[in-house]
Amino acid sequence: MTTRIILDITRTLLRAANPAPTGIDRVELAYALHLMRRVPDRLTFSMLAPGLPLTFPPEVARPLILDVAEAWSNGAPRGTTRAWRSFAPSLLRQTMRRAGPRHNVPGVFLLVSHLNLNRGPLIAARLRRHAVRFVCLIHDLIPIEFPEYVRPAESERHRQRLETVLQHADGILVNSAATRDALLPYLDRTGRQPELVVAPLGVEPHETADPPPPHLQGVPYFVCVGTIEPRKNHLLLLHLWRRLATEGHDRPPRLVLVGRRGWENENIIDLVERSTPLKGHVEEYSGLSDRQVRALIGGARALLMPSFAEGYGLPLAEALMLGTPALCSNIPALVEVGQGLVEHLEPLDGPAWRQAVLDYAAPGSPRRAAQIARIAAWVRPSWERHIDIALNLVNRIAA
Repeated sequence: MTTRIILDITRTLLRAANPAPTGIDRVELAYALHLMRRVPDRLTFSMLAPGLPLTFPPEVARPLILDVAEAWSNGAPRGTTRAWRSFAPSLLRQTMRRAGPRHNVPGVFLLVSHLNLNRGPLIAARLRRHAVRFVCLIHDLIPIEFPEYVRPAESERHRQRLETVLQHADGILVNSAATRDALLPYLDRTGRQPELVVAPLGVEPHETADPPPPHLQGVPYFVCVGTIEPRKNHLLLLHLWRRLATEGHDRPPRLVLVGRRGWENENIIDLVERSTPLKGHVEEYSGLSDRQVRALIGGARALLMPSFAEGYGLPLAEALMLGTPALCSNIPALVEVGQGLVEHLEPLDGPAWRQAVLDYAAPGSPRRAAQIARIAAWVRPSWERHIDIALNLVNRIAA
């Protein structure tokens, strides 16, 4: 069956100049890249903005998308300015065209970021304009389930996103069974039954990672990847490292924090910047390319994810792809991604985390070696498989 697909790439266009992507940025970009390759003849791109119902063929945005992908992946010198200069005039011409005739071929509007999902009337107008069905990807319900971990306005904004989904979605993709289970009670209350499908997010295969920075080579260190905010539970790690630094260890391992600074993180930043015992033992990085992040993960004694809440856990998937063991909280999403092969700890059990870190830092650690042996059986979730699931859903919905 031939199905028109209108993929919204508003988030990619708005964030093209950012030096490093978020997890949701990576997902929208992956969809654009894979659909351009797999279904170019039935793909249209969309930019969703009030008063600008823009759609354009993939070739208009291809140079910009490829440039963003290269920059985010490898940290290469950016050509984004040049790419925008070629893209912007084409986009302007799109706004001046009259709307063409309605298509007789079934179509689906596909939105895989949360951007603009809180604007139900805008989504509804887009669906009417193009006479298409609606499929979206829900990454998590954290702002509704855990409002204490987000900015005050974000909880209500996410409720509006959920309302749009409940009213208009014909099909829903979720990144994990954990997200599906969180969403089901809301669907049950509405009486509507859009098709709901779990499609784990993919990670790209990489044979090897670059070595870590020279000053970390030969030094035992642990890495924590994620926005620096209370939900990620950095405080547990920083207090643990403060204790390691003050209780007489000859050479405590280092802690490497990778991620931008988020919301309500004053206590975390105070420890990073002002705690004398942590000096020389904790490093902070942001704005790194995917390649640089992989290098840090690949050389670590383990990835640390003591999060209180996650929708999926891309850093964990990246670590396991590289063969790096992980110590994670025992929340459903991380247990799911870890496939029962990594170690899971209570996120508030400080003594258990301390012992695990010391065990994994030890030369020739049997505990670490045991996990490395286990994770050899980990099954990598691929983007090819994810896109297969999404396209199958799109085709069923269009039919």
